[in-house]
Amino acid sequence: MNSPRGRTGAQQVMGRPRVTSRATMERLAFELFAAKGFDETTVDEIAAAVGIGRRTFFRYFSSKNDLVWGDFEEQLRRLRRLLEEADPHRPIMDVVREAVVEFNRFDPRDVPWHRQRMQLILGVPTLQADATLRYESWRRVIIEFVAARTGLPESAMEPQLAGNVVLAGALTAYQVWLAGEDETALSGLLDEAIRQVASGLTAVLEKG
Repeated sequence: MNSPRGRTGAQQVMGRPRVTSRATMERLAFELFAAKGFDETTVDEIAAAVGIGRRTFFRYFSSKNDLVWGDFEEQLRRLRRLLEEADPHRPIMDVVREAVVEFNRFDPRDVPWHRQRMQLILGVPTLQADATLRYESWRRVIIEFVAARTGLPESAMEPQLAGNVVLAGALTAYQVWLAGEDETALSGLLDEAIRQVASGLTAVLEKG
């Protein structure tokens, strides 16, 4: 991935003006990850590239892993709002599918950065333990919504199954997207993947 003015993040460390935007910090870090590798890039190097001190870095992110995920908690709140604000008369899995697709819709200018983010999340072994915790939080949002709509406890088979298969469908869509050449096809892949997994759940979730 090309960085601004054709230079890598490692080449731009000297003379970098200070920034305070989380998004800008993430992108500068991603430049370093592309140039050096995630495991080989240190927090000190990221802080230096941004033009801040190590302590200031930790005011924005709790760790290098945390930086890769961005403002994940805010994104989860957005997914929850998309589900909660949907028409209560629409079929459950239609709501889930549409919410997940919308949740993963990005400005075309941001798509290359999101692609790099997901390549790190899905491809760097040292991020996998952290990813498991994040996936569980994401899955929990789906479970809570399905349980509320069906009147079932969150521990019941149906909400748990919905959370698991929707997560699996979304991850599969991302894997196909990352392996392909078209950086604009993510929404269609997510829509198709969740339609596929939803087809086996609809009859169960809509009973009664």
